[in-house]
Amino acid sequence: MTTDSDIALSGPFQAKDGNGRTLEVKAIRIFDEGYGIIDVYVDFKARLEPGAYKDTVLVRQLVDRLRALGYQGPDFGHSDPGLQESRLIVLEAPEEFTAFAKSRGWKNLAEDFE
Repeated sequence: MTTDSDIALSGPFQAKDGNGRTLEVKAIRIFDEGYGIIDVYVDFKARLEPGAYKDTVLVRQLVDRLRALGYQGPDFGHSDPGLQESRLIVLEAPEEFTAFAKSRGWKNLAEDFE
């Protein structure tokens, strides 16, 4: 699911899960505006195994992809389990991700109130 308010960080690529299966990632994206903490949406072509968002091997590859695109900082954690879907992993970016997100066009709405 993408909207006009999405910022694409990565196009399609492949990643492996902890069981060695190759997964087709369609895109990594963020919303163009937010308040502080940034959720990173990873869309997959096919359905994921339940709990895939907890797969440390898979999450590391997703973060490595972002690092290859210019992100410098610590690893991500998964976002609220209720946000996870059968073809979507939502990661919660650390504060250090903000500079990278801003370089891609993200706007922190909280700064308007400072």
